[in-house]
Amino acid sequence: MIKTFLNGVQLPVNPFEDITIKVQGNNKQYEIVDLGEVTRIGKRKLKDVSIKSLFTDNVYPFTTTSSPLPAKTYVDNIYKAMDQSLPARLIITGDGVDINLLSSIEQFSPSQHFGETNEYYYTLELKEFREPVIKRVQIVQTVSTPKAQASKQPVRAADPPKTKTYTVKSGDCLWNIAKKFYGSGAQYTKIVNANKSKIKNPNLIYPGWVLVIP
Repeated sequence: MIKTFLNGVQLPVNPFEDITIKVQGNNKQYEIVDLGEVTRIGKRKLKDVSIKSLFTDNVYPFTTTSSPLPAKTYVDNIYKAMDQSLPARLIITGDGVDINLLSSIEQFSPSQHFGETNEYYYTLELKEFREPVIKRVQIVQTVSTPKAQASKQPVRAADPPKTKTYTVKSGDCLWNIAKKFYGSGAQYTKIVNANKSKIKNPNLIYPGWVLVIP
């Protein structure tokens, strides 16, 4: 069975239509004398995803959960993410489908039909979110020690085993990191508990963070 999650919350109804992820290249064409038209291949543009579906707290044969949240709660959660300028994590999994995309909410259009209570039909436009990465250069100064002085240095005991860590890369999420180390994405709470001082929102981690893996 296919399940759809947005920011860790399972949606009550899967997208009405097949999910299409639109990806465009960023290529440029130039005209060169005696050679003709040539193409410079650039890095791809951000992915676009469009979803049409239904928020409802009524239980139908086509709903994916037996305990849906109030329909308005799903709508309010999306407005909250937009107001706080937070990216949204879209996960669609099951029956061979594996979509995991951190994205910005570009457009959200909920609507209600007369006579249908506790239901919102909606269109959600998402665009892949790519965090800018600033490279830092660390300069380390070394001081040479004279051989005579170095020979008097006491022998240091072997260092204790280092704690296992993982450096977050662009496109990572806690679900995938937990799946890599534990074999199950559902174990991501172990990583959250071991990094409480750093992780305030499990759906929002940044490239360059060094996480403790218990």
